[in-house]
Amino acid sequence: MAVGVGAGLGALVLVSLYTVRESFIVVLLVFGAVALRELTGAFASRDIAVPLLPVALGGAVMLPAAFFWGPGGMVVTLAMTVLVTLIWRMKDGAAGYVRDVTAAVFTMVYLPFLVGFAMLMLAHPDGADRITVFIAVTVASDIGGFFVGAYLGRHKIAPKISPKKTWEGFAGSAFTCMLVGALLLTWRLDGLWWQGVILGACVVLTATLGDLVESMIKRDLGIKDLGTLLPGHGGVMDRLDSLLVTVPVAWILFETFLR
Repeated sequence: MAVGVGAGLGALVLVSLYTVRESFIVVLLVFGAVALRELTGAFASRDIAVPLLPVALGGAVMLPAAFFWGPGGMVVTLAMTVLVTLIWRMKDGAAGYVRDVTAAVFTMVYLPFLVGFAMLMLAHPDGADRITVFIAVTVASDIGGFFVGAYLGRHKIAPKISPKKTWEGFAGSAFTCMLVGALLLTWRLDGLWWQGVILGACVVLTATLGDLVESMIKRDLGIKDLGTLLPGHGGVMDRLDSLLVTVPVAWILFETFLR
């Protein structure tokens, strides 16, 4: 079931990227809306009320703003959304004001702002290939870590945060990421093999940290999964965790390596 769901998601991404690439924005808006609902619902379980309307509207505007107007559009949208959220939340009184608006700002940065870097990638003429390489290398981290960790994993990385992650699995992730990075960067983006190795080495770090960040969020909120929409995977946020932390680093490396 997990493999089938993963393959279906991959097919949806590829079809949207290589037909009408602007349709990928719609795909991200749909999944982003679900992820936003999962994250704000998890906050609500601890009586943290994120002002959903301004955050949702600001996030929806941020993605096309990043695609059409670049980093400036993304930053301006974030700043305006934060301002509107600070004002909007005032109507519910002072109790919990700082708590709620802090969670709202965190949500805006963690979800739509980080996803906005994928829109910056997409805006390039070879944007579809950049997105494909970024996602493939990140997924390679999960695959390599899962198989090596499942069979050889003995030494825990952070047992209090994520008991299943092992150093052996991390080594498997690193090898798989660097191999896939070297292959795909040369094949799809005409980069150099050593640039793909650097990309893979960076991605294995960010993907692992992304998993740990989400684990910290779930442990703090006292929940197992942020959602249940995707059988075998959990919620949408459980699939986005490593991608969210990886995407700005991948964007920086692409901007540095590819001219």
